[in-house]
Amino acid sequence: MKRIALFLATNLAIIVVLSITLRLLGVEGILDEQGINLDLNSLLVFSALFGFGGSFLSLAISKWTAKRFTKAQVIEQPRDNRERWLVETVARQAQAAGIGVPEVAIYPAPEINAFATGMSRNNALVAVSSGLLDSMTRDEAEAVLAHEVSHVANGDMVTLALIQGVVNTFVIFLSRIIGQFVDRVVFKNERGHGPAFWITTIIAEIVIGILASTIVMWFSRQREFRADAGGAALAGREKMIAALQRLKVSAGEAELPDQLAAFGISGHISRGLKGLFRSHPPLDDRIEALRAGGA
Repeated sequence: MKRIALFLATNLAIIVVLSITLRLLGVEGILDEQGINLDLNSLLVFSALFGFGGSFLSLAISKWTAKRFTKAQVIEQPRDNRERWLVETVARQAQAAGIGVPEVAIYPAPEINAFATGMSRNNALVAVSSGLLDSMTRDEAEAVLAHEVSHVANGDMVTLALIQGVVNTFVIFLSRIIGQFVDRVVFKNERGHGPAFWITTIIAEIVIGILASTIVMWFSRQREFRADAGGAALAGREKMIAALQRLKVSAGEAELPDQLAAFGISGHISRGLKGLFRSHPPLDDRIEALRAGGA
């Protein structure tokens, strides 16, 4: 899923860059209690400040990042009937959902995909791939648009930023605890922080950050069911089911490679530990949930 992958990658990059910059400027010295041990109270405040700061900075630039990463072209003035239909459909759904009309964009990609992102419910972007427009019927495309508009209406990106802020806080906090342990116990550095502390902290931030992303992915899987239900309410339950069935057929015919699976609207069918990193539930589960909800 593009919005999740972009948000996580941007967030992790911001956290690592901030950490390195603060070390070079000597700001992290406030966390060193008399040059011997970490001041845990200061560390927790520091971790929360920069954890939530990195998360909300990622959210603030999410539209800018998404446009440039995908080469999405925002439709300013529709050039043909297809673009006019896209803009009018999103506008109608946004009005029904009670949100501001998002920007609408098309990005070049052969796979069936779409995403929504943005700082708030009234400042969002909905983008669809050229492959989606070429492969789906208008009823199916309408359901996908409704699904993305529902993500915006549900405030999913803001909730994601809050969850990521909490995760970031513990990643920053724990990585410095680990760095302190390695510096003191393994390398026997008794005062201040040696190179082992800084190197271990950066490595721990990256490793723990990747592992902690399973929490964000769990949330992502849960919100997909809610967005499917919202899409069904806006476009019709049968249209939403048909769109998911089309995704299932497409995934079976030409599954995305590993490096693109996290970006796909359906994704790989992952098992075991790998399944913890899935951004979406299995399509069969989503279809069954829609059918059960309409029974």
